[in-house]
Amino acid sequence: MSADSLRNSALSARIGSPVPEPTLAAGNLVKLKMACSHCHLREVCLPVGLTREQITLLEQIVYTRRRLKKGETLYRAGDPFRSLYAIRSGFFKARAATPDGRDQVTGFQMAGELIGMDGISHETHTCDSIALEDSEVCVVPFNMLEDLSVQAPALGHHFHKVMSREIVREHGVMLLLGSMRAEERLAAFLLNLSQRLAARGFSATEFVLRMTREEIGSHLGLKLETVSRAFSKFQDDGMIAVKQKHVQILEMERLRKLLTNGSRSTHD
Repeated sequence: MSADSLRNSALSARIGSPVPEPTLAAGNLVKLKMACSHCHLREVCLPVGLTREQITLLEQIVYTRRRLKKGETLYRAGDPFRSLYAIRSGFFKARAATPDGRDQVTGFQMAGELIGMDGISHETHTCDSIALEDSEVCVVPFNMLEDLSVQAPALGHHFHKVMSREIVREHGVMLLLGSMRAEERLAAFLLNLSQRLAARGFSATEFVLRMTREEIGSHLGLKLETVSRAFSKFQDDGMIAVKQKHVQILEMERLRKLLTNGSRSTHD
């Protein structure tokens, strides 16, 4: 048997022996009833180009899911990093402490997205991940994922792209906070949410906000009153219709134009 065959056999044996997730409450764990190959989020969650054999290997490490109630924490800042989590259903917010001791929402994540990558660098999580509604995640043990990436380079490349996307997203938030007016920040937030929902087969123009106005403000660096005023102005101008948490985008191009004009005025 060749050295490569021996290595792959050893990796397969390791992947085939699930490791318990010590940080998860047993009552919240469920056996995986649907394989990755049959999941409706496969095209969003998995990279294009994986072979049937590679997907089968992935299914061997994604062997449990965790269910969380609204308000429950998936992990907290300071917890040891062991796994990544693919959101199967629901919505999450990431919350981190600022240098002056305040809590700030650093992002919102939805079905088909991967969370937990904040813990890779220092092997401890740097933020809290909290469910904004009843949710379910697939648990992906990171040490097994690293082994699998050796056998399936396309998978490793995919996760590198995911991590790069998160860096770009954080950079985008910094630009929002540094160079945009309140209305432009809210427009950018709504357009980004619309695009992400559309990529998952949902309506791009009509959706329910899972987060509060206060959480949106925390994410965008705005006060609650400012966020409320911006929503009201958009509605008065006929760009959106708002009823509590239900939002309908009526004039998508006007929202985009608001950002374009804001960008031009910033560079003038």
